[in-house]
Amino acid sequence: MRILVVEDDLKTSQYIAKGLSEAGHICDVLADGHDALFAATRDAYDVIVADRMVPGLDGLSMIKAVRAAGVRTPAIFLTSIGGVDDRVEGLEAGGDDYLVKPFAFSELLARINALGRRPAAQEQKTTLRVADLEMDLIMRRVTRHGQTIDLQPREFSLLEVLMRGEGRVITRTMLLERVWDFHFDPKTSVVETHISRLRSKIDKPFETQLIHTVRHTGYSLHA
Repeated sequence: MRILVVEDDLKTSQYIAKGLSEAGHICDVLADGHDALFAATRDAYDVIVADRMVPGLDGLSMIKAVRAAGVRTPAIFLTSIGGVDDRVEGLEAGGDDYLVKPFAFSELLARINALGRRPAAQEQKTTLRVADLEMDLIMRRVTRHGQTIDLQPREFSLLEVLMRGEGRVITRTMLLERVWDFHFDPKTSVVETHISRLRSKIDKPFETQLIHTVRHTGYSLHA
């Protein structure tokens, strides 16, 4: 694939470019958002990798402008901030994925390859639905059977992970990493406590249970 990398940190850009070249891809590196906008709208790229904080035109504004120009090239943001609000902001700007720094190149490469396999015209979801449960990622609003459900920020993040993995088993370790950014076991019942709170709001008032416990493994959300 031909990949545009927008990164102003020289060591990081060299690291990415070297890895992509070794993986057989063609890589163009630019350090300025304005230059990147010109290149992305002029040349045909398969994937754009953009740091959110670059000079000239920040990555978020650059991707917004690229989308406004009608260019649908898949884009992944590199960012040092990985909260739900930041991810939603990136998705709303036209991004397709994000990766928080510091990152492993193997993960970046896997994400780039996944984006490169997507149909070019695929639209990014801003609403998640499972049965009668709906999550608006832009307005940060959750409803079930038309009733608004008030969730705390961490509960919203937890539910988002479960809904994105509809029907799949999400392990406790995965939840600790994705919701709490823990890369170790804190030896607490934080996951179980939040799942219990989420169930009291998502499942208890309704007839059909959506959040299911997979014994000794994790949880799965499905009708």
